Amino acid sequence: MSSTDSASAPTKPVRIETVAELDALVDEHDRVLLDIYTKGCTLCQSIEPVLGNVAKATDVVVAMINPQTDMAVAEQYTIRSVPTLLLFEDGALVDRLADGFQGAQAIVDFVERPE
Repeated sequence: MSSTDSASAPTKPVRIETVAELDALVDEHDRVLLDIYTKGCTLCQSIEPVLGNVAKATDVVVAMINPQTDMAVAEQYTIRSVPTLLLFEDGALVDRLADGFQGAQAIVDFVERPE
């Protein structure tokens, strides 16, 4: 991981709207955790403040996208349920977590798992 990456990682989730914005974010940062959510999803609403804590506790950039703004994201990453968390490292999708609501520690453990 570059030393500049952790310094430039936002301490709160970043909202993006398109696959192009996601690609740019993944290209710009070593590690990105993407939350795929939909409006009206109560689990998605519950996990949002948890993701804010994850952004503060880790050096990962946390981003959020509603696939209804760009359906290509759902197709490209085979999204079957929300919330789904996708972890990108060095530009590649390396893991996903699609088990419903997760607490902050579970998500931090997911992000910081041994490689």
